[in-house]
Amino acid sequence: MSALPTSSTSPSDASQNRPEARFEALTLARLDAVLAVEQRAYSHPWTRGNFTDAMASGYEAQLLMADEHLLGYFVAMMGVDEVHLLNITVTPEYQRQGWARVLLDALALWSRGRGAQWLWLEVRVSNLRAQQIYQTHGFRRVGDRKRYYPAEHGQREDAVVMSLAL
Repeated sequence: MSALPTSSTSPSDASQNRPEARFEALTLARLDAVLAVEQRAYSHPWTRGNFTDAMASGYEAQLLMADEHLLGYFVAMMGVDEVHLLNITVTPEYQRQGWARVLLDALALWSRGRGAQWLWLEVRVSNLRAQQIYQTHGFRRVGDRKRYYPAEHGQREDAVVMSLAL
């Protein structure tokens, strides 16, 4: 008979210490926090204008919050029978904790609820970690967009186009 090591904290105790996560709509009151995350997360972040234009256009812009901590967010645009993911970000200090999966699940649920058949996105060709997350979530690579993203020193970077059948 072998003995298993025991932990002083059971999984149920650990979950009781963690704040409950919730979604809320992006508002102008939270925009400065989102912009601060964008600046830390990306070499070419979205601008205030990008976010305010998305909000004014009625795009779906959701924040994932735990207490007053911004865990991440997404911005998506509804089409006829598809949704295009424009921005998805997990706050750097909360990365590698499963929050991207939570954001993608919420996006898929919202999309299905609006009758979408497909989710589409572009991701930098160099962002292998994000591509892996999307593939694990069921997205498939369907093409490329040459010179799609701005890059350093005035250069452009290709994008991988991915889709998920809903």
